[in-house]
This record gives sequence, structure tokens and C-alpha cells, in this order.
Amino acid sequence: MRIFIDADACPVKDEVYKVAARYGLKTFVVSNGFIRTPPGPTIEFVMVEAGPDIADDWIAERAEPGDIVVTSDIPLADRALKKGAAAIAPNGRAFTVDSIGSALAGRAIGEHIRSTGEITGGPRPFAAGDRSRFLQALDEAVNRERRKRR
Repeated sequence: MRIFIDADACPVKDEVYKVAARYGLKTFVVSNGFIRTPPGPTIEFVMVEAGPDIADDWIAERAEPGDIVVTSDIPLADRALKKGAAAIAPNGRAFTVDSIGSALAGRAIGEHIRSTGEITGGPRPFAAGDRSRFLQALDEAVNRERRKRR
């Protein structure tokens, strides 16, 4: 079991580091720019080339059943789920096989509305409650995957 962080603009990297350390999980921090990571053998920073979806591609190519992907990118979450990995957004929303279709549809509708020139409000600001929900969702995902391996 490993954790992959889609690290560009991810507000919960420190929380992932704490949970990963508690369970001794290898964590990949993937970004197209430098991000400081804590020293240690279980955290690996991976800098990919700049470009659309390069970090997403790196994660999706390596994710396996039992891994956990932390991302707010809905198409990456879909790719992770298709590989058998779990996917969790930084706000604590767990993407599932049952919910990813509506998330993708909502994203497509939003893109269409924006393409017509409509100004949309975007996502709501990240809040303290989101951090708490994320920690709970990540801990639950780790324990669920650990139970599957027994």
C-alpha cells in the first residue's frame, strides 16, 4: 500500500505525511515544481516535466489496487479508481466507483458553462472542517485497504 499525492496546490500534504508515518507507508509527492518534503525513507518527491496532466499521468501509470491517491482532480480520481486504487480529495470527499460518474458529469457541465463565457464561482474555499474530514477519510481508507490485505 502506497500513497500518491497530486501535490500541486494540495493543502493537506502535512496531514498525509503524518498518517503515512503512523502506518509506515511509502508516499510519493508528485509535482511539476519543487516542493519541500520531510526527510525520511518513506517520502519520495517526484518532479515531473511541466505540462498538462504530466503529474496525473505519472500517478495513474503507477497506482495499483490498495494504493491511495490524494487529488482534487476528478479525471485522475477516475483513473485511480479504474486501477483499483482509492481516491480522496483534500476536502475529505472519497471518490467511489458509484460517485465518480456524477463527479465527471458535473465537471463536464461546469466546463461547458465556462466555455460559453459564464463566470462561475469555482470551488468553495478550503476550511478547517475540510482538513478534519480529510484526516478521517484518509485514516478510514488506510484501514479499509489494510483489512483487505489480511
